[in-house]
Amino acid sequence: MSEVQLSMRGTPGYLAPEWHKVLGHVTVKVDVYSFGIVLLEVVCARRNVDHSQPESAFHLLRMLQNKAEYILGYLDECIQSDREEILRMLEVAAWCLQDDPERRPPMSTVVKVLEGLMEVDSNLVYKFSHALTPPPAVMPIFLQHQASVF
Repeated sequence: MSEVQLSMRGTPGYLAPEWHKVLGHVTVKVDVYSFGIVLLEVVCARRNVDHSQPESAFHLLRMLQNKAEYILGYLDECIQSDREEILRMLEVAAWCLQDDPERRPPMSTVVKVLEGLMEVDSNLVYKFSHALTPPPAVMPIFLQHQASVF
């Protein structure tokens, strides 16, 4: 006898938005979303859900959505010298974190982008774009040509 699981299961903080919809259609793109969260964790050098942080920074993605600071302020100092790789990872993370699962890339494409064989889709839509682009006066020079990607 087979059983259909109708309840949501997964690790808090890694669940794609469609898991939270009552009748949301769940596909393999939920894993792509989770991978986007993992990329943010790697780049920001912190857990997605960190109970040791203040409430406003408890969830990494929510913090990036709500804070006025831009994302490079959260990067590990050890990786600041690898700016091109960091920006590529942030672009891939943003692509993976699209609210609409149809807009997320397949993992085979993610691998090609991370290997430098493909470019990230330039038509990204996501809610933390304001967190990635500081006012022009404080934007580091190396980001000025990249900010339009986000």
